[in-house]
Amino acid sequence: MNAAIISLFGLGFLLGLKHAFDADHIAAISALNSKNPSLRGFFWGIGHTISLFAAGCLILIFKITISEKLALSFEFIVGLMLAVLGFNVLITLRKNKFHFHKHRHHAKEHIHLHSHLATKNHSHGHTPLLIGLIHGLAGSAALALLALSAINSVTVGLFYILVFGVGSVIGMVIISSMISLPFKILANKFDSVNRIMKLSTGLASLMMGIGIMYGTMLLF
Repeated sequence: MNAAIISLFGLGFLLGLKHAFDADHIAAISALNSKNPSLRGFFWGIGHTISLFAAGCLILIFKITISEKLALSFEFIVGLMLAVLGFNVLITLRKNKFHFHKHRHHAKEHIHLHSHLATKNHSHGHTPLLIGLIHGLAGSAALALLALSAINSVTVGLFYILVFGVGSVIGMVIISSMISLPFKILANKFDSVNRIMKLSTGLASLMMGIGIMYGTMLLF
């Protein structure tokens, strides 16, 4: 393996790491609840890599091109997904809103703080995996251009995608873990602040999704 190929793989890893920090990726992962944030990021990265690798096989092996309209369709789906995730966060916050109830026990009346939250919501591995798959499809067109323009060998091209994927997995694990820290710290101490942070992530995901959908519709 010569120095040029090693440099190419090194670049692919760094680009994958950087790719995980894209705003739409952060918005999507922030809108998910999980008992294990690291696994949430890991499954997102795996799904993302699967999509990119499948697209790479179609492009490098079967010489199938991704049309501009198809790429825009994938982007629209990502926008729709972000909007749904954000809306789900807002609905969940609404359902789990804390409020006071009056109860009478015999002759005495008591006031209790009550929530409709029965269990802790969390996303299973298949949810971030699916989101990663969709994000990977949306990014496949840009990766295809890089693969076709800079890589002549099919083997090297596919390995490049895998290295890129490893970088994105590591990057998303880091992001997911970092995002979860303030929520963990504030969850049991400052409920109002914790709710405001969740509300912010939900609104950000919803607005970004609407913006992406609007932008792609203008380009069709």
